[in-house]
Amino acid sequence: MFARVALAAIIASAPVAHARVVSADPIDSTPHVLDGIVNAITVVGRTVVVGGSFSEVSDASRRTVFARANLFAYDLVTGRVLADFAPSVAGPVYGLAAGERGTVYVGGEFHGVDNQRARGLARLRVSDGALDSGFQPGIGGGMVTTLARQGSKLYVGGDFVSPRAALARLDAGTGAPDPGFTVEPDAPVGSRVKVYALAVSGGRLVVDGSFTTLDGRSRPQLGLIDVSGLTAKVDPWRTDTYARKCSTSFPSYVRGLDFSPDGRYFVVVTTGGAKGGICDTAARFETYAKGSAIRPTWVNSTGGDSLYAVAVTGAAVYVGGHQRWLDNPEGRDSAGPGAVSRPGIGAIHPTTGKALSWNPTRERGIGVKAFYPHSSGLLVGSDTTRLGREYHARIGMFPRS
Repeated sequence: MFARVALAAIIASAPVAHARVVSADPIDSTPHVLDGIVNAITVVGRTVVVGGSFSEVSDASRRTVFARANLFAYDLVTGRVLADFAPSVAGPVYGLAAGERGTVYVGGEFHGVDNQRARGLARLRVSDGALDSGFQPGIGGGMVTTLARQGSKLYVGGDFVSPRAALARLDAGTGAPDPGFTVEPDAPVGSRVKVYALAVSGGRLVVDGSFTTLDGRSRPQLGLIDVSGLTAKVDPWRTDTYARKCSTSFPSYVRGLDFSPDGRYFVVVTTGGAKGGICDTAARFETYAKGSAIRPTWVNSTGGDSLYAVAVTGAAVYVGGHQRWLDNPEGRDSAGPGAVSRPGIGAIHPTTGKALSWNPTRERGIGVKAFYPHSSGLLVGSDTTRLGREYHARIGMFPRS
């Protein structure tokens, strides 16, 4: 068991680079989510905000149960569930982002917060969970799946139709759409355009989803947008890696993505079925590569199991889903030559693309849906109750080693 005293330092709110792989022994002070699934995690100061689809949480001791409608918060240092933060969110939460002055942005498939109208996206005060009525994003016609804030700008992805289709940049203060951002994903894979994940680093925004074009330019399921100027534009960076088909059950199969701390590369994880190739993999791409047929620097295959979440810390690329193996390119729902057991969670060397020895294990279930790398460790959200061979229901944290 890891002593809680290791978290006693003052903690920054933004994800940071790690010099080493985190411990495989989760801390003991995290609370428990007693039903449903955790889809998103962010940290505001020393407050952890957790979103998903659930109705009850408990403290670490499991002695006190709190009713919580799809969103709750706790103190990162003590693990104490925050009694004053108890908003009722009328639908699942899929995306979170820290705001300024003790606020948090909440995105998902909901129509209100505390019986007040708020469709798909809201800003709440962390101190008491109150809805900020001054933030009016005008989301309509669909859900918000992913959020990222950079300074005064909030990037929003999903399958909504307003204020723009599936992808928007908003004023982080008012929620007004930014007239300098008009890049539009289109030509869907399947019935509807949907942005699954996005991340921003420096002057680049990376997005993936069920689209094949950005502003009419071929970008099958993945693209980079140059956001360094006042007007955003599609970056001359293209890969046809995800133009290939996976299982017919997954017409669009890209899922989570994350930039490295320095922004020089990013990693994309996929589902897709046991067909090999790029299905059910993690793949690294170089941000500033040039060309129309850019290839991944490396690909690590599970051999047939979905990956949903990824976090890049510099020391490691953490991947989560319901995978059984990594290093398994020849597996077809089986352990092929060289496969290593990594049930539910694993770590990949950022340079070689091979699995690291870190292997805490987790109960597989649907899979890990959320990572949040932090100065004090790695937060993990999922749908199961065993993490690192201990009881940690749906939320846990591996400390810095």
